[in-house]
Amino acid sequence: TMQSSGHRFRDVEHHPLLTENDSYDSSSSEADMAERVWFIRDGCGMVCAIMTWLLVVYADFVVTFVMLLPSKDFWYSVINGVLFNCLAVLALSSHLRTMLTDPGAVPKGNATKEYMDNLQLKPGEVIYKCPKCCSIKPERAHHCSICKRCIRKMDHHCPWVNNCVGEKNQRFFVLFTMYIALISAHALVLCGFQFFSCVRGQWTECSDFSPPVTVILMIFLCLEGFLFLTFTAVMFGTQIHSICNDETEIERLKSEKPTWERRLRWEGMKSVFGGQPSLLWINPFAGFRIRRLLLRAKKGGPEFSV
Repeated sequence: TMQSSGHRFRDVEHHPLLTENDSYDSSSSEADMAERVWFIRDGCGMVCAIMTWLLVVYADFVVTFVMLLPSKDFWYSVINGVLFNCLAVLALSSHLRTMLTDPGAVPKGNATKEYMDNLQLKPGEVIYKCPKCCSIKPERAHHCSICKRCIRKMDHHCPWVNNCVGEKNQRFFVLFTMYIALISAHALVLCGFQFFSCVRGQWTECSDFSPPVTVILMIFLCLEGFLFLTFTAVMFGTQIHSICNDETEIERLKSEKPTWERRLRWEGMKSVFGGQPSLLWINPFAGFRIRRLLLRAKKGGPEFSV
């Protein structure tokens, strides 16, 4: 029986959410969700996401065309150019995977009698119903007012990726912060070398742009690099700390007492990044299937927006 909204699942593991073989509402089943693209139609989030891409493209432009291509040291330009652009591609790929991956949304409106019968609840067992999205709310799930959904192990909603960071996309968000921090640090180092070489030599020879334009472009890049490095490095450290402690940011801020058995630090890392440590941990393309994406495009599935 349904209790008051203050109750939660006592044992979620024994009552998994609806699978694609069960059905409470064919229009909102997880099987249908799997055929759609996850995207949040939030104006602020979309602006922030576009700004993120523009700032990375700006940094790539300054590094490539202002600092590396005019350099007389061929190998210096090639090595740093390849490294910076590879990191930028990995950062933007991680951003896309974070933004377009379902963070672990609980199906809307699954708090029905049919679905409750499927749970096979024991006498006296209590569950929690979210009054906002009319869904049965698993333990550690929280409702996001922007996504308008309950998200499993919701850490926070990040406008820079226009999505919640939750159970299914936290790995990509951690990679995004890591790669942005790396390219920011790389850009700052390159700016330092460039200023040093320009001061020692002739400003007119160290860049194809005029000295004033070169200085302005590099100053903006330094400011951008410093701000992004500070923000993403702190966020990366916070995320790793949360994963190791098996505690989301919301749970930490609310000082929620754990009703679940916390994983060991190493088990927490493996649960988020998947399996034993390998290069796949830092690969944002891992698990991406082009064939499935093409099938979605051929079916013409509607955009999944919440």
